[in-house]
Amino acid sequence: STANTPEDDAPNRYSRTDRTTYSRYSRDANSSGSSLPSNALEKRIEELERELAKERQENVRLMKMTQDKEELIGKLKEEIDLLNR
Repeated sequence: STANTPEDDAPNRYSRTDRTTYSRYSRDANSSGSSLPSNALEKRIEELERELAKERQENVRLMKMTQDKEELIGKLKEEIDLLNR
């Protein structure tokens, strides 16, 4: 049951931070006078956010797979124990 906790918190844990980070970078980009136009920076930030979302989805998928395999291992261990008796 403890394996469910990190997975369930993942969307909530990141969403607020992402918004804060995005806002901070937008302000920094606009005020810093960097060589890249702010529009290009915004597009890059959006691209990175999409990549991050995909990585998080993959992470959740892998966590579920790991959890399923751990459950299967537990069931198989129980079955082996019963067979050994």
